[in-house]
Amino acid sequence: MPFTRTPTPRDLRQDLILAAVLLVGGVLSAGLSSIAKVYGSQQAALWTAIPYVLVITAALSLRRRRPAAVAVVVSLAFVVATAVRVPEIYVGNIAMFIALYTVGAWMNSRRGAFLVRAGIIVVMAVWLVVEMYRQAIEQAAKADVAAGFFSPLVAFMMLQVMLNVLYFGGAYYFGERSWSAAAQRAALEQRTAELERERALSAAQAVALDRVRIARELHDVVAHHVSVMGVQAGAARMMIPEDPQAAADLVGGIETAARDAIRDFRQLLDTLRAPGDAEDGASTVGMDDIPALVEASTAAGLPARLQVFGDPIPVPRVTAVNLYRIAQEALTNARRHAGPDAEADVRIRYERSAQGTVVELEVVNTGRVVPTLRPGLGQLGMRERAAASGGTIELVPRPTGGFRVRATVPLDAAGPALAGPDHAAAAPAPTAGAPA
Repeated sequence: MPFTRTPTPRDLRQDLILAAVLLVGGVLSAGLSSIAKVYGSQQAALWTAIPYVLVITAALSLRRRRPAAVAVVVSLAFVVATAVRVPEIYVGNIAMFIALYTVGAWMNSRRGAFLVRAGIIVVMAVWLVVEMYRQAIEQAAKADVAAGFFSPLVAFMMLQVMLNVLYFGGAYYFGERSWSAAAQRAALEQRTAELERERALSAAQAVALDRVRIARELHDVVAHHVSVMGVQAGAARMMIPEDPQAAADLVGGIETAARDAIRDFRQLLDTLRAPGDAEDGASTVGMDDIPALVEASTAAGLPARLQVFGDPIPVPRVTAVNLYRIAQEALTNARRHAGPDAEADVRIRYERSAQGTVVELEVVNTGRVVPTLRPGLGQLGMRERAAASGGTIELVPRPTGGFRVRATVPLDAAGPALAGPDHAAAAPAPTAGAPA
């Protein structure tokens, strides 16, 4: 959108004040000029200065509303007043300078501003040449005219030319400078407003992302631990009459799960209290904790096995947390939905190739056939975690029953912070017999 300049009420009030000041100055200048006989014997009567001053000051009061019209009116009034020798020259010169400056500084049509100023300057230049020629003719009979190239008349004419060049050139230059400064200031204000909107949007997005992250962590912690406690509590209730010792063991498992939940909640609260630029520490779990996760799943009633393929590779901390949470959510869903006779297999694959290094986590469980995939918060959280690590995830029901979750993450793009010892080197040896 092209820049346009619109005067404010304050600007318009300033124009009225300027016109009033010039009106008073014009009256005083006319009186003093009349006494000083600035035009000698050819000077017009004093009263002729009053309408002249009124015209140019009234025009200047509208200079920012109608800059082109004001410049034309003031210039014509100046030419007429000079031609008839109105005894006022100073305020008229100031008024024409201001009018030309205003055209350059406030006229939104830049082509029109150029044409108006160029036309006035050309007319004034022609008029100046005519006046100098007339003066030369009048003084031609005087001896000092022919005294040399730099005679007093020639020197006076050269002085007039120089003054007019500076006068009109200054009005043109300062008008252009004012317009350029206003355009730059408007562009800066617009950019500042855009940056402010972007800052507000970024802040809102950061808050939304934090809320999603907190919701994802809460879901993972609550869903896993509460599911484990619920299954164990139900089993303990049924076994109390028949096998009190086994029921007591299950109650102990509930106690352990509760402690783990409290620990995870404390870690999450510590993360929320940490500075915004602190390292992502939403959880201290990682690849080393997957074996314990598998054992906990077996203790909670879903037999699970862990297999590791390939040589373990250091995994970035955030990626390790995300993969752990994906495995946790997959085992929790299997325990809740697969049925009482379901089993699960957790497979971790490390692959090195010319294209890069990849870690793959696969969780496969048997159990009930899933006719349709019903999206939920758990699946959404797994997809978000895989995407946050720069990877992909596959969530599909198995035709023979059960479900498959497969997350693939390229380690070269997973993140800069490697999780030192946090990899699968401590996992138990691979076991055979996993269901397909």
